[in-house]
Amino acid sequence: MSENAIEKDKVATEAHLEEGGNQYLTFNLADEDYGIDILRVQEIRGWEESTRLPNAPEYVRGVVNIRGTIVPVYDLRLKFNLEFKPYTQNTVVIVIKVYSRGQAKSIGIIVDAVSDVLHGAHIDVTRSPDFGNENITKAISGLATFENKMVVLLDVDRLLMEPEDSASNDSDNDDEEVADE
Repeated sequence: MSENAIEKDKVATEAHLEEGGNQYLTFNLADEDYGIDILRVQEIRGWEESTRLPNAPEYVRGVVNIRGTIVPVYDLRLKFNLEFKPYTQNTVVIVIKVYSRGQAKSIGIIVDAVSDVLHGAHIDVTRSPDFGNENITKAISGLATFENKMVVLLDVDRLLMEPEDSASNDSDNDDEEVADE
């Protein structure tokens, strides 16, 4: 997908959000609630074995073939340094669209269970508090309060970034700023 197509997709997403408010697909992970922008969700699938990749980090569970597209699958429990839990009939893979290095791609995230869809009109969203450590909050876009529950809202584009990825993105942005001056 070209830079122009990605930008058009992002503008269309923003226009949709202005019209109807944010909507988030919520899911459970280790008895905590998380949410992602519903417009990034491509499909929800039951867990199926994936093809493991050699030398991949433990949280990369492998790849699956979805209608001819090879999709990497990540276990969010392991990515978030939570205790591994064997997969059950409630375990699902949420296939989402992320933007990385100027390209859109599909990835699968393994979660304990899908919960609900939150509608922007019914939730109060606040910014994530400053913990003084960007590694803790880099993938958190905000916190939503809904029916006396706290839901951690995730930024899917930063969710699976490694520290070197964010450093290279920062340096790319620095180069653009220098070019603009």
